[in-house]
Amino acid sequence: MLRRLIKEARLSGRIVVDSAATTDAYIGRPPDHRALNAATKRGYDLSNCVARQVLAEDFLEFDLILCMDWENMLWLQQRCPPLYHHKLMLLMRFATDHVEACVPNPQEGGPEAFNKVLVLLEDACKGVLEIAKRRLSQHEAA
Repeated sequence: MLRRLIKEARLSGRIVVDSAATTDAYIGRPPDHRALNAATKRGYDLSNCVARQVLAEDFLEFDLILCMDWENMLWLQQRCPPLYHHKLMLLMRFATDHVEACVPNPQEGGPEAFNKVLVLLEDACKGVLEIAKRRLSQHEAA
């Protein structure tokens, strides 16, 4: 989602996005078929996505490390060097149209649960892009 927004903003190559899991249960696997279906209906192609584990280098390499919920935040905080804790944030912090603090886990719900998650992610990703654009322009001006 964020990659598409970056491409549409003509910022590909200037803003890097990656995705990683906090659990090894999904490593090497594609997204849930319900997530794929919901994403496809909204125009997103997740067919090339494969889960990877968060790496120690990620804390150094990335400016922001965003997570879906408090459980993932705790996992990240326990592994992140204190020097980089400021990079850890809940993704929904960047949403402007929704008040949810966390992205709910759609696994127990039906197709509508996956659609709801996509709506939340779209909102939050727009906010993340705005912050990234601001930081990029500040960096380039320095």
